[in-house]
Amino acid sequence: MKNLKHNLAKAILRGEEKLDLLTFELKNKLRMNRPLQIVTYRSYGTPERLYVKGRVLTDKGITHSEENDTTWENLLNMYRRFESDEIPNARVQLCLQNEEHHITTDQEGYFVMNLKPEKPLQLEDIWHPIDIALTDAPVHNFEPGITETAYVLVPPPDAEYGIISDIDDTIVRTGATSLLQTGRNVLLNNAHTRIPFHGVSQFYRSLQLGRNGKRNNPFFYVSSSPWNNYDLLYHFLELNEIPQGPLLLRDFGIDENKLGHSDHMSHKYKEIENILITYPHLNFVLIGDSGQQDAPIYHEVVKNYPGRIMAIYIRDVNIAKRTQAVQKIADALKQDGKVEMVLVKNTAAAAAHAADKGFIHSEEVQEVEKEAAIDEKGDEA
Repeated sequence: MKNLKHNLAKAILRGEEKLDLLTFELKNKLRMNRPLQIVTYRSYGTPERLYVKGRVLTDKGITHSEENDTTWENLLNMYRRFESDEIPNARVQLCLQNEEHHITTDQEGYFVMNLKPEKPLQLEDIWHPIDIALTDAPVHNFEPGITETAYVLVPPPDAEYGIISDIDDTIVRTGATSLLQTGRNVLLNNAHTRIPFHGVSQFYRSLQLGRNGKRNNPFFYVSSSPWNNYDLLYHFLELNEIPQGPLLLRDFGIDENKLGHSDHMSHKYKEIENILITYPHLNFVLIGDSGQQDAPIYHEVVKNYPGRIMAIYIRDVNIAKRTQAVQKIADALKQDGKVEMVLVKNTAAAAAHAADKGFIHSEEVQEVEKEAAIDEKGDEA
C-alpha cells in the first residue's frame, strides 16, 4: 500500500510538471510570459548564514489593496495570485557585501539559497537587505534590469526570547473550521477588510518589547496558507501594526513526500523545528488556536525540544470537541511539569498570563485591554 501511494504520488507529480512545462512553452510562444517580476519572501538567518527565498513570476499586475476596493477587485486580485505563471530555469543574482552569488529557479520558479557573509554582520538592525537581480530568463526578448530587495531577519544577541505564531484564526478571523466561511473571507476580503482579533496588535508589540524595552524579540509566522497569499498577509500585518517577521507558508503544488500525510501538521512542525535548530540558545513562546492542529503540533515540539518553550497560548475557537482536545493536551503538559498551554477566550487573558510570568511588563496588560475595547467599538460601528 505504501509503495502504491508513493508510485501514485510520483505519477501525479510528473504529470503536473509536464503540464506546467507545456503551459510555459505555449505562453512563451505566444509571448505571454512578460513582463517578469521577482517576488521575495522575508526570511531568517544567523550572523554566519542567511537563508534567502524568492520566486520569479510573470507580473500579473496584482494591485495594492485599498480600503474601498470592491468585491470584484478583491476576487480579481485573488484569481491573479493563484493563476500564477512561474518562470523556471531563470538565472538570479544575489549580492551580499559586494559578493555576487548566482542560482537558477526550479520548475515552480522558486530560488532558495544560504549565503555566508564574508564579513561579520552589523547587528544594529534585525533586518538585513540583500540585492537581487534577474540576469537571464527563458522568455522571448529578455531584457535585464529587473531587481528586488530581500530582507533577512537575524535576532540580536540580547533578544530575550522569540515568538512563533500561527496566522489564520490566531491573528486574523478566517473561520478555518468552516470551508464556506474560509472561502468567503479569503476570496472576498483584502488586507484592509480582513479583521484581526481584538488586542492582538498591542499584545504582539508587548511581546516584541519584552522586559528589556529594546523591542528586539523576533517574530516568526508559520501558516498553512499558500505562498500565493504572501503579499496579502504581509500587507495585513503592516496595516494592523503587527510586528513584522518571516512568513513561512506552504507550497500550493503537489509534493510526492506529502501525499497521504497531514500536510498541515508536517509543514508547521518542520518549520518550527528549523527555527529551533537555527537558534539553539533562544527560547520561544508559541501562539495558535484550537481550530486545527496547533495544540498537538506544539505538544510534539515540547516533547522533542524540552526546555525550549516558555509558554503556549491557544485561542479558543468555541468548538466544544476541539476545546476538549486542547484541554486534554494542556492537562498532560501540566501534569508532566513541562510547560503551560493556556487556552484563552481573548487576547487580554493571554497578556495577563504573560505578565504574570514576567514575559511582558504588567502595564502592557492594560494597553492590550484598551486596544481590545477600541477594536470592539470599531466592530460595532
